[in-house]
Amino acid sequence: MTLPKLILLPGLLNDGRVWQHQIEQLSHQAHVTVGDIGQADSVDSLARQVLAAVPDGPFAVAGLSMGGYVALEIMRQAPQRVLGLALIGTNARPDTAEGSEGRRKQMQQAETDFEGVLAALLPKMVHPDHVDDPQRGGLFLRMARDAGVGVFKRQQLANIHRVDSRPFLAQITCPTLVLHGRQDVVMPAAVQEELVAGIGGAQHRVVDHCGHLAPMEQPAAVTTAMAEWLDRITA
Repeated sequence: MTLPKLILLPGLLNDGRVWQHQIEQLSHQAHVTVGDIGQADSVDSLARQVLAAVPDGPFAVAGLSMGGYVALEIMRQAPQRVLGLALIGTNARPDTAEGSEGRRKQMQQAETDFEGVLAALLPKMVHPDHVDDPQRGGLFLRMARDAGVGVFKRQQLANIHRVDSRPFLAQITCPTLVLHGRQDVVMPAAVQEELVAGIGGAQHRVVDHCGHLAPMEQPAAVTTAMAEWLDRITA
């Protein structure tokens, strides 16, 4: 059997390391690659870049947080190519005025105090028990520092100007997984349930003792859910 392609899209200031467990454990079910969502300042452009980097043909896509915004845009741009969609710790809403104001303040602060920005972000990114864990909170900080201020500013601009995907959800018909951490303070349960309600047949998984970065906070649970999702795609 030919394995399907699986594109993993990281979140804000993340890279492939946030998906390391899934990359290793799902390789027998799919040809896994990680998309780059740090090189443009709009979700539309990021989706086009990811698509341009994928060989012709169908694929499944999984997006974490901001990566979920890009995954939804990929669904709009190339629905005929998407075999399955996994939305992890994300939502379909546009940015709020308050959210955009906060992002602009962070972008300004990052010019002179990026470490201060990261210190404020960290407790929102992971469960309180994971903040001081080198493989969770520590890994987020390492990825963020490697990404740097330029990527952060481009990504925040893309987040500010993202479109409202809620009217589009009913058009998604491929096997879809919606997963999030029970203690995610960035994407609360209400926005996850909105995704589940809007996408017909979507599977819903909630991961315990987990904040915003589920793939690295509770990697085994996320990998298990994604393996079941991939089985639906290839059945």
